[in-house]
Amino acid sequence: MPKQIRLNAFDMNCVGHIQHGMWTHPRDRSVNYNTLEYWQNLARVAERGLFDGIFLADIVGVYDVYKDSPAPSIVNAAQIPVNDPMLLVPAMAAVTTHLGFGVTANLTYEPPYLFARRASTLDHLTNGRFGWNIVTGYLDSAARGMGLPVQHDHDFRYDLADEYMEVVYKLWEGSWEDGAVLRDKQNGVFADPAKVHRVTHEGKHFKLDAIHLSEPSPQRTPVLYQAGSSPRGREFAATHAEAVFINGPDARAIREIVADIRRRTAARGRNPADMVILLSRTAVVGRTRKEAQEKYEEYHRHASVEAALAHFASSSGIDLSRYELDEPIRYEQTRAMNSAVDAVTRQAAEPWTLRRLIAQMGLGSRVAPIIGSAEEVADALIQLVEDTDIDGYNLSRTVTPESLEDFVDLVVPVLQERGAFKRRYESGPLRQKLFGAPRLPDTHPAALYRRGAGARRQTAAQ
Repeated sequence: MPKQIRLNAFDMNCVGHIQHGMWTHPRDRSVNYNTLEYWQNLARVAERGLFDGIFLADIVGVYDVYKDSPAPSIVNAAQIPVNDPMLLVPAMAAVTTHLGFGVTANLTYEPPYLFARRASTLDHLTNGRFGWNIVTGYLDSAARGMGLPVQHDHDFRYDLADEYMEVVYKLWEGSWEDGAVLRDKQNGVFADPAKVHRVTHEGKHFKLDAIHLSEPSPQRTPVLYQAGSSPRGREFAATHAEAVFINGPDARAIREIVADIRRRTAARGRNPADMVILLSRTAVVGRTRKEAQEKYEEYHRHASVEAALAHFASSSGIDLSRYELDEPIRYEQTRAMNSAVDAVTRQAAEPWTLRRLIAQMGLGSRVAPIIGSAEEVADALIQLVEDTDIDGYNLSRTVTPESLEDFVDLVVPVLQERGAFKRRYESGPLRQKLFGAPRLPDTHPAALYRRGAGARRQTAAQ
């Protein structure tokens, strides 16, 4: 039997996400991104397709490296305007029962005390369906928006993130004991103060002396996602993440990334099976290959190469407008995504040029889509899982909601026939569905801060 594939719908609270320019297609509805109806419809479709969740990306800042200007991004709606993804979650949860929500939140610019409460609140409101995609940011424009001249160095951001995680673990896992909440109306006791504890922390980056403001949510700590591909990012993922979101140009490169992440996870004393690895992909599906190809060509006419270049320039920190079409792109040390720079320079089998990048951008993104009939797309997805040891996919949209509807209606039934996809949801919170238990395992570093473990270092509330 093939491995059971995990699926997330990959999206963002904006007009143009990954496949840039698709918003200009007459059937695309992404210009309605700022309405509740738009997101509730997508959530219903994803749940009808038994997707594990909707994975919401986010970015703080604007893409302004290409041509040293935000204008290309603004004209083409390349992730600008972009609204807060967390505010979408209650609206989508209200019209679904099982669908999970993996939401990106940048820890660099928000105190852990406040973020921990927001995460707990969303886990309560979704009945345990909330997950956090941990990011540290990579845009100087975001730093300037927060009053800094430039962002912190890449590895410094991960050092800060490690300590941030320690603080939120203490709040989520150690402040309120199991059984602290009584809801005893007869005796007028809502919670037992002897079981509610003050969290103290004094580190290099954060200081805290406070009780977590929220009572324990169904999962306590939300499901933890992470998307860093640099060596430092992979080490962070191996320490903290339960699900890792990766990119890769081909099966060989993907397989190497997956093996490295699983090796690092095992070295941390964690079970590599407790790590779900999701690959970013998109698909153009038809009832026949001819129909799919015609659909792709139709979409292609709306793709924005300029928006794709603006996106990649900010991801890498390299202004691609400085290059001639056939000039090899050179490695530069930047404060952006190290993995994005390495992918087209030091790790590339042959030099990448602007012409070669543009040739890849058939739908306004850097990764070519899978194109074919439902059977062909399903077979390609199953084969890639077998060849690389990934666990599933973050499927980004093309024309919306059409692309998600096509996948749900055409590909999901074939995956089910092949024995590669579930036919019903399991019960329980998101972590229960993914890993079989609602709480993090004892091998996870968060477990150190539970009462009776690392939490004994904390001081009881007065």
